Amino acid sequence: MIEGKFLGGAEEVGSLALHLKMNNTKMLIDYGLTPSKPPAYPPMAPPMDAVFVTHAHLDHSGMLPKISSTYDANIYMTEATMAVLPLLLNDTIKVAKIEGFPIPYMKEEIENLMECIVPMGYAERIELGEIEVTPHNAGHIPGSTMYEIKGDKTLLFTGDIQTVNTHLVWGAKPVKTDILIMESTYAGREHPPREEVEQSFKAKIEEIVDRGGTAIVPAFAVGRTQEIMLVLEKMDLEIWLDGMGRFINNVYLKYPKYLRSAKHLKRARNKMNIVKRRKDRKKAMEGDVIITTGGMLEGGPVLHYINYLKNDIRSGILLTGYQVEGTNGRLLMDEGILDLYGIKEKIDAEISFFDFSAHAGHSELIEFAEKCEPEIVVLMHGDNREALAEDLKTRGMEVLIPKNNEEFEL
Repeated sequence: MIEGKFLGGAEEVGSLALHLKMNNTKMLIDYGLTPSKPPAYPPMAPPMDAVFVTHAHLDHSGMLPKISSTYDANIYMTEATMAVLPLLLNDTIKVAKIEGFPIPYMKEEIENLMECIVPMGYAERIELGEIEVTPHNAGHIPGSTMYEIKGDKTLLFTGDIQTVNTHLVWGAKPVKTDILIMESTYAGREHPPREEVEQSFKAKIEEIVDRGGTAIVPAFAVGRTQEIMLVLEKMDLEIWLDGMGRFINNVYLKYPKYLRSAKHLKRARNKMNIVKRRKDRKKAMEGDVIITTGGMLEGGPVLHYINYLKNDIRSGILLTGYQVEGTNGRLLMDEGILDLYGIKEKIDAEISFFDFSAHAGHSELIEFAEKCEPEIVVLMHGDNREALAEDLKTRGMEVLIPKNNEEFEL
């Protein structure tokens, strides 16, 4: 008997946390927050024997300091995830202080967390009581992990997955399993072919530069910034890089086995002009392209650049990631308005969206599930799970769509 309960992240994209009991072993997989305004947190997790973290994005990892300060349990993740994690957690404290939100934990708790982490690599088997856990590449960002858990039955927990190869990482490969617990972020939605997205993106940048403008490219620091750098690497442009992404580049280059090509990322990094001090931002605004955090325009250097170029019709803002409902980025996409330092302003610069998602689309999720050959599929981490559930049921799979804090048995 396998018993599970999502503390968060079952029916929404955010705060993912699954408490799982299998062969008398209790484990927690991910423990994230929802980076909304104000942030939303999952309830405190029940006791567990170990914690497994799929990747460093805050909706999967953002509340881990609370676990390490409450329970004495090993916390497993890849070396790449471990290296990036403290940067994101310390930034969470910084943002909370700036925005006036309750601070979820202290720096000392982050330091305590780092002492509880057991780093692991792909295909490295972990014995835990009567079960065996094997991590596999999830294709989402460098170091992202799916967990294959073997007891009386085999269970695969995907975390966030991308099944197509990107410039940055190789796509996830199916794993034969009895039970598949799979993300559904893009249930009911498809991605256009990646090559078409890249060509359109580069063409739009050339168009903006040719008319004398600057292309502002908001990008998530972890994963997306590096992918955009690789896409633009061969273009003859003056490209500036600002924000946390410039530090993440150096971290990832220390762990080349999690990259599709460390050589290419290093070459792309060396071509970029790095914003190191305030006066560099003026130079950047006279260049061709600025790649900068934050990805949903909730904060970071991107607001400085947009504020400066907001009335320049020659310039453009090229969004490269999903803009969650209620964020500044979604406001810009839907209404052409942006909250700049507390004042909502109309943006005259061109606004475009390019689907560089690091998640598998609807058809890709179905194909992945079919190749895993599960008897049961549990869908999580999505707000349109029913659309995917119906298509999986027609292919002969039993599908569960549990709610948050609802116990289920497998």
